[in-house]
Amino acid sequence: MKHFRGSFLVTVICLALAGWWGYEQGGVSGALTAIGIATILSVMEVSLSFDNAVVNASVLKGWNEFWLKLFLGLGMIIAVFGMRLVFPIVIVAVAADLGLTEVWNLAINDPKSFSGHLTAHHAEVAAFGGMFLMLVFLNFLLDEEKETHWLGNFEKKLGSFGKVSSISVMLSLAALLFASTFVDAGQRLIVLVAGIYGILVYVGVDMISSLLEKSESDESSNVGDMVKTGGIGGFLYLEVLDASFSFDGVIGAFAITSDVVIIMLGLAIGAMFVRSMTVYLVKKGTLDEFVYLEHGAHYAIGILAVIMLASMKFHVPELVTGLTGVAFIAASLWSSIQYKKKHAALESHGAKELA
Repeated sequence: MKHFRGSFLVTVICLALAGWWGYEQGGVSGALTAIGIATILSVMEVSLSFDNAVVNASVLKGWNEFWLKLFLGLGMIIAVFGMRLVFPIVIVAVAADLGLTEVWNLAINDPKSFSGHLTAHHAEVAAFGGMFLMLVFLNFLLDEEKETHWLGNFEKKLGSFGKVSSISVMLSLAALLFASTFVDAGQRLIVLVAGIYGILVYVGVDMISSLLEKSESDESSNVGDMVKTGGIGGFLYLEVLDASFSFDGVIGAFAITSDVVIIMLGLAIGAMFVRSMTVYLVKKGTLDEFVYLEHGAHYAIGILAVIMLASMKFHVPELVTGLTGVAFIAASLWSSIQYKKKHAALESHGAKELA
């Protein structure tokens, strides 16, 4: 439980602030309502982002203590205030051609109007986040050096395509072009530009990782390889990954409440638990013990990327998104347990034969 002490402390503080905010708005009933909504939002954030925690852990497991603490400290501030409060405000400001102060006042005093602006530009956000997450998934799947394959020979054959240079970027661009047909002709260009920015950010983080954290052997590697020892490149990678996940949660939160303060407090609790869960997985070596867990998380990310692109045209309930990710995690966990049992039985049988 020691890994979650900070999360419980943040929960108490955020719920207290939510209660105070609600009391200021509507007395005791307002305080109870605010606490209840913040709790619901925190649970929603954890359910939507559990696969994010597993992928974060796969990156962080080789990091030193300094970068782990930075991820929990500065990274937490960026995750809560940057991605779940400032980022949506910046998007509305840019899209609506308004000043940041004006948008902040809009978010506090007229949250329904703020939510309307945010939802109106959902397609661009979905294109950006969808492309980044798509590349995270494809660069994991199309890796010819990957030795463990959850789906056996089928996944191994897919991995062999990784020898083709930039195939993941090509497939992502093809998906973006197809998804852009979901929106009106007048909106198509801005959606394409947003998606290309998502690709550029991923490639840019890869470049930063290569420049700052290049191994002594001077071997070329992708972003998944370059960030494993910690550093600026890896930190940026995880923060952009978190942004891609978090914005989906922010949009979903406005379906529950239009109060931006309660949204930030509720999602902050969830974000802190996700980070604590990440550190717990790293410290306990869970990914080494359950060999397919990382696979399940990446497949969940791939499905989330597809859902984000599809959401340009179709409404996908947040419950479906969250349960899909949980289903992949659960399936990979079950497969990992079966794998452990099988290998334990083989080792036991081999030991008997030697005896």
